[in-house]
Amino acid sequence: MDIRIGILNSPRELAIESSETAADVTAAITAAVEKGAPLVTLVDNKGKQFLVPTAAIGYVEIGSDSARRVGFVG
Repeated sequence: MDIRIGILNSPRELAIESSETAADVTAAITAAVEKGAPLVTLVDNKGKQFLVPTAAIGYVEIGSDSARRVGFVG
C-alpha cells in the first residue's frame, strides 16, 4: 500500500510503501494525533522505520491495497 504524508512548510512529501492495511495506518496516525504524541512511527516493506513529527503532518494520503500492474494498458 502506498502512503504519502505531506509535511508542513516542506515542498516535498514523504512516500512510503507498506504492507500494513489502510485501517492499521489510519489507526496509528489518528491515535498519535489525538493523544498529542510527538511522533508517529510507520514501517515500510523493507523494515525501515519512519518517525514523523505529528505536529508537522499536513495531510496523509493512503493508497489502495491492490498491487501495481506492469506493462502496457490497452
